[in-house]
Amino acid sequence: APGTMSGSGPEAPQPGEEGDARPQEAEQDWAAAKAFYDSLVTKRPRPPKPQNAITVAVSSRALFDLVEERRIYEEQGVEKYVEYQQENENVTLKPGPAFYFVKALEHVNARLLELYPEDEERFDIVLMTNNHAQVGVRLINSINHYGLTIERFCMTGGQSPIGYLTAYLTNLYLSADSEKVQEAIEAGTASATMFTANKDVAYSDTQLRVAFDGDAVIFSDESEQIVKEQGLDRFFEHEQLNENKPLAQGPLKGFLEDLGKIQKKFYAKNERLNCPIRTYLVTARSAASSGARVLKTLRSWGLEIDEALFLAGAPKGPILVKIRPHIFFDDQMFHVEGAQKLGTIAAHVPYGVAQKYHKSS
Repeated sequence: APGTMSGSGPEAPQPGEEGDARPQEAEQDWAAAKAFYDSLVTKRPRPPKPQNAITVAVSSRALFDLVEERRIYEEQGVEKYVEYQQENENVTLKPGPAFYFVKALEHVNARLLELYPEDEERFDIVLMTNNHAQVGVRLINSINHYGLTIERFCMTGGQSPIGYLTAYLTNLYLSADSEKVQEAIEAGTASATMFTANKDVAYSDTQLRVAFDGDAVIFSDESEQIVKEQGLDRFFEHEQLNENKPLAQGPLKGFLEDLGKIQKKFYAKNERLNCPIRTYLVTARSAASSGARVLKTLRSWGLEIDEALFLAGAPKGPILVKIRPHIFFDDQMFHVEGAQKLGTIAAHVPYGVAQKYHKSS
């Protein structure tokens, strides 16, 4: 179920008819591949093993601005779309909503490689798209133009790529297609639909900033259900009664956990004040009446959040303008839209009771 998503990847395969042969064969395959690549001279960082990496799968429409190309596809069909992409394969695509987030992930990787040259626990970006392989040249040219390190591609030729997310050991999937994101969430992968900001904003080049809503994003939607069904007073009463009972985890808890693991690598090298990751909790909860349970839940999980902002129902957009996150995750579209209007790149997490009240388009 989506509420049991983990940031550490799928559990190890259970022994079946083949016993433990499959994991052993996989290790042998990786050893052979590594030996081959080690014999080649290159300055490019090589992708880590998927089981060691924090894999972020990004669709082509999330990474790049493909609005015009999408219009051609919808109005003229797939053949004209492929033809257009091939004719323009030397025209660099403009950045899409996930572009600056990916750039920030790669900056974190560069810092990690400086401190831990042999360690493979870092971010691995996979381009996960239902584009046809004929479109691949333009995507590759654009990725190389911007100097992005994206070595793994999954191009499914019109078929849904969701089935490949588990095979790639995906920790987070970002797409511009809300239906695919919903499919991925239901399949147990942390996912969100990306929305471009309505204003141009300067993002930090030296620090990845990730902002999370609380209920139905980091935490389950159990408390949000009470708000929707029984009102705020009953919610406040419930939270105070259950202050010492940790909330169940939500779909993005695993990714917050992943970010925390990477932060601790910098802390271990006395780089806490110069850490290239900063996390934010931006919640509509009020601190006095329902904040303690949130903070105690994070403590019980062994997770730190750098900044916790309790807004007591106030709009999130103005606070996010101050933070300037590379990505902001929220389960409610009106918060996503409010953030968008003021220049924040927002990601909708289609999880929990709020989806019954506001269906994303």
